[in-house]
Amino acid sequence: MMKTQTILSMIVLLIITLGGESVAQKMNKDLRNYSKEVIDEFDQIPAERVDMLKEIADAIYSEKNVDGKADILFICTHNSRRSHIAQLWLQTAMDYYGVQGVNVFSGGLEATAFNPNAISAMERAGFKISGVQSGGNPVYSASNGISNQIMYSKKYTDRQNPQTGFLAIMVCSDADKSCPIVEGADDRFSLPYDDPRYYDNTPSQDLKYDETVRKISREMFYLADQVKDKLILVSESKK
Repeated sequence: MMKTQTILSMIVLLIITLGGESVAQKMNKDLRNYSKEVIDEFDQIPAERVDMLKEIADAIYSEKNVDGKADILFICTHNSRRSHIAQLWLQTAMDYYGVQGVNVFSGGLEATAFNPNAISAMERAGFKISGVQSGGNPVYSASNGISNQIMYSKKYTDRQNPQTGFLAIMVCSDADKSCPIVEGADDRFSLPYDDPRYYDNTPSQDLKYDETVRKISREMFYLADQVKDKLILVSESKK
């Protein structure tokens, strides 16, 4: 009996894994290669960040287990760089692993514009980003080959974002300090990243933006991987 259960568990794991791989094949080729590189860099994530990412993964799993979905809202001061980058990468990582029901958003304490340097860095990683509407706060469409997201700078309370029942992740220290309570959030986490804007218009500009994109992508893929593993374990336990 135990041997049969073990075989069934292995079959479930194989089905889920192959399902995720088939979805990943739809991703833009350059972005898929970039993602594979990032996955191989999980050991570069500092231990304290790993602990926080695991805590967030537990919360995402719990939300999905109870509600059938989990809404994630990344919050920064201006919703111009880090929050947008995190939004695109976590959604892409969930798409890559074939995890459904996790919806990712971003917002700021105030609205400015999706920064062109951040857009360029994401394009260098493999995203296809095109303008939808021009103006002081342009609207963009960002594609990873699996899904598309409409990107523009907005307050975290914007009607396009979830108003209740979401997990808030603060990705900059200023917003973390200025917004100790996020109204409507089921839980709130601090996961700050250094702001690459300090290198704007310097010789190090592209390098620093690429470093920020790489760090955030690595951690978002690790986070999605943890959620995926929890879902696999639950599927196995039901067999």
